[in-house]
Amino acid sequence: MQPSTPARACGIDFGTSNSTVGWWRPDSDPLIALEQDQSTLPSVVFFNLEERRPVYGRQALAEYLEGYDGRLMRSLKSLLGSKLLKSETTVLGSAVPFKDILGLFLGTLKARAEAAAGRPFEQVVLGRPVFFVDDDEQADREAADTLAAVARKIGFAEVSFQYEPIAAAFDYESRIEAEERVLIVDIGGGTSDFSLVRLSPERRLLDERQADILGTGGVHIGGTDFDKQLSLHGVMPLFGYGSRMKSDAPMPTATHLNLATWHTINAAYSAASQRSLQSMRYDIVDPTGIDRLMRLIEQRAGHWLAMQVEAGKIALSDETRYRIDLQRIEQGLEATLTRPAFEQTLQPLLERLRTAVGELLSRAELGADQVDTVFFTGGSSGIPALRRSMESLLPQARQVEGNRFGSIGSGLAIEAKKRYG
Repeated sequence: MQPSTPARACGIDFGTSNSTVGWWRPDSDPLIALEQDQSTLPSVVFFNLEERRPVYGRQALAEYLEGYDGRLMRSLKSLLGSKLLKSETTVLGSAVPFKDILGLFLGTLKARAEAAAGRPFEQVVLGRPVFFVDDDEQADREAADTLAAVARKIGFAEVSFQYEPIAAAFDYESRIEAEERVLIVDIGGGTSDFSLVRLSPERRLLDERQADILGTGGVHIGGTDFDKQLSLHGVMPLFGYGSRMKSDAPMPTATHLNLATWHTINAAYSAASQRSLQSMRYDIVDPTGIDRLMRLIEQRAGHWLAMQVEAGKIALSDETRYRIDLQRIEQGLEATLTRPAFEQTLQPLLERLRTAVGELLSRAELGADQVDTVFFTGGSSGIPALRRSMESLLPQARQVEGNRFGSIGSGLAIEAKKRYG
């Protein structure tokens, strides 16, 4: 019999690109509206220098694009497990630890969820990737410990974790009618996580499900890595990427890499970075690209360009060509992105994903023909080349698409109800 009272606790899917909060209630969508009527809040903070305040989500992106002076920070989750997490950055004229910026965003998620629910939340189940950091247990543990500490600091008395793909599995299980062995493929902004689980209508009523988790795995590859490859190969050549020096050496790529990586874009604006570009400008055979690069940096348009690239990535899931208008940088300048070229750049990343799934099947001692369903979730799970890649590994399994941005939050709501009542 289904419980009739709302859960005491919530679940938070703190995502690299978007975040959700789930709260189980009978006969209701578990996802809470966080920004107007939207259940997702883009994981973005904009420190508006003119009005001396931080803003979040879509409002943050809007104010940045409107031209307000300030500092935009996106892909905040990527800080977990990185060396930046132990350092500070300057916002609104003051040095602020990166941990405190995570706290600002998570605190906003909590406050908005509580306002929408009309009640406080003191317990939370946080989603986490299978690995915050690949092949480094200590760094992975530190990332999880940091996230838990931040959650406690913003007011949660009890904090626990659930793997994100397991949460997505519980969301899918709420809709099935027979037992299935399911591979959950969760392609988030920063990580790709995989879980093999046994699901059924009868088993979803059980509190203890450890025996149904047949295996988990993951790699630190996600949507922002796909953005990065599309930017480097589809756009950055217009800004000098691949140019030759007069010595015939390739132009140093540090600035291009920073601009193609969401959480390092601001590093391209440093005085040292700009001095380095100015000093090498006269050693470039053709300075056209580096001149555009310097104009891009002068305009602090790195995040704007990254948004255009991300829009192109999304569009290429449905279209074969996409044009980015770059007249902001130079009259008549544009970049034409194509799906075949994009998919070619993704092959090394997709091979790593296939390897991770193959290793997971091996650890679980399951053959490809024993997997009934592949369930896709996560913002980048709709990329056609990714779908074909998984189909080549599991040709007999049916492919099911979940809510790309909501399956994990919904599953965490179910888990929070089980754990905390």
